[in-house]
Amino acid sequence: MMTESGPPGGGTTEGNDNLDWMSKLPSRLQRVSLWNLAIPGSHDTMGYDLDMESDVVDPESLIPLSKLHCVRALIHKWATTQELNICQQLDAGIRFFDMRVARKPDDPDPTRTFFYHGLYTHSDVESVFVQTVLSTVSDWAAAHPTEVLVLALSHFRGMEDPHHQHLIHFIAQLFGAKLVLVADQPTLRFCWDSGRHILVSYDHRANNNLQMWRRIPYFYGNTIVPSEVVTVLDEKLRTETPINYFFVCGLNLTLPDGLGALKYLSKTLRSVTLEGLPSLLDWVNRQHPGPSNDHINIIASDFVNLLDFVSTVVQLNGKMPALQNK
Repeated sequence: MMTESGPPGGGTTEGNDNLDWMSKLPSRLQRVSLWNLAIPGSHDTMGYDLDMESDVVDPESLIPLSKLHCVRALIHKWATTQELNICQQLDAGIRFFDMRVARKPDDPDPTRTFFYHGLYTHSDVESVFVQTVLSTVSDWAAAHPTEVLVLALSHFRGMEDPHHQHLIHFIAQLFGAKLVLVADQPTLRFCWDSGRHILVSYDHRANNNLQMWRRIPYFYGNTIVPSEVVTVLDEKLRTETPINYFFVCGLNLTLPDGLGALKYLSKTLRSVTLEGLPSLLDWVNRQHPGPSNDHINIIASDFVNLLDFVSTVVQLNGKMPALQNK
């Protein structure tokens, strides 16, 4: 398991207090459905591994300019969403992982896919899963059997049904008996007793595997203004919260379209996140988990090591009233 120290830069305050946070929840929460708990997640989990020498994946308007280093450098500055690798995110307490998958055009390997966000990652999906998720994360999970992981694969690009079927089969074989089944009603106690503590969501119509969960809704503001993110999330919680299923509230900030983005180009996504996160965490502190029309479930962010993001989310579980499994 990796033991690297955290990255340099201001705003990093999280330690290892959340290493096994699920094990510390009171017994009354161990039989509560996982979609009624407050769970910290990382938005665009693989955003630390972007290859600045790769072609542009999105935005599509910049794909014709892929050969320009300055364009790739600009995208890299704004598409880099994390600075902790997966193992470090696990150590920090992250339990939801948001992963985008794409196939490179004209790749001679018919089954090879990559993670991406603006740019492709250095490593292909199977390489990352084998080297990191299977070995490192499986080893990590064996050492932390109380911790349940949710992997959400979505935003597929350049993939047809055979590519999806290959990847779904690969993941099913990779995690095997560790996978939480779609028919299960997952609680912490169920996952502990059954040994099933990895849940995979696969957001594509090709998914008909009973080990792969359907799309997990992801609510976000699609704006760079924190107060506007809060307004959107409040509305989503009032009107679109799913019943008896997972959902995500994303704190991630996004550049405006067109000329409105120009005023921010001298900054980085990290600096903008660091500026906006205090007010977004104020909003988080006002939320509560549990089965109600406006409860929260998974809360995801960019740069999850900044400030007290993980602790702020985990501590919301202390607001859970005594209740039966729902």
